[in-house]
Amino acid sequence: MKLITEEFIETMKPYPYYSQSQIKDPFVPVKFFNPCGSGTWFILEYDPETKTAFCYVEGMGHDELGSVSLEEMEALKLPFGLTIERDLYFKPCRLSEGSTFKTCKKTFTAGENDFAGENIFPAKLFPRKP
Repeated sequence: MKLITEEFIETMKPYPYYSQSQIKDPFVPVKFFNPCGSGTWFILEYDPETKTAFCYVEGMGHDELGSVSLEEMEALKLPFGLTIERDLYFKPCRLSEGSTFKTCKKTFTAGENDFAGENIFPAKLFPRKP
């Protein structure tokens, strides 16, 4: 599946890189997933020049915030001729909304890996170069 479509670019225009870096609970406009595995990418920001997205990733051994090249994701060849897919039925939401079986898949509650009450992009944990 082509991930970088005109619709995707238009959807991500309000969310350029660093636009949500000071927001405690960032907005997730787009979700990608691996139809053959557990990888899920909640796209938070996008840089059209580098075709890089900043996202929250689940199901890759451990959950994390990070950058991903969408060109590399588009190039992945999965079993049965499948590719990374955009969830066309995903309803945009805040990252903290829902549970693992609901819309946005992640609820931050008190626990070991909790960001509740803190900025989700603490610079000391997730430094990003402007």
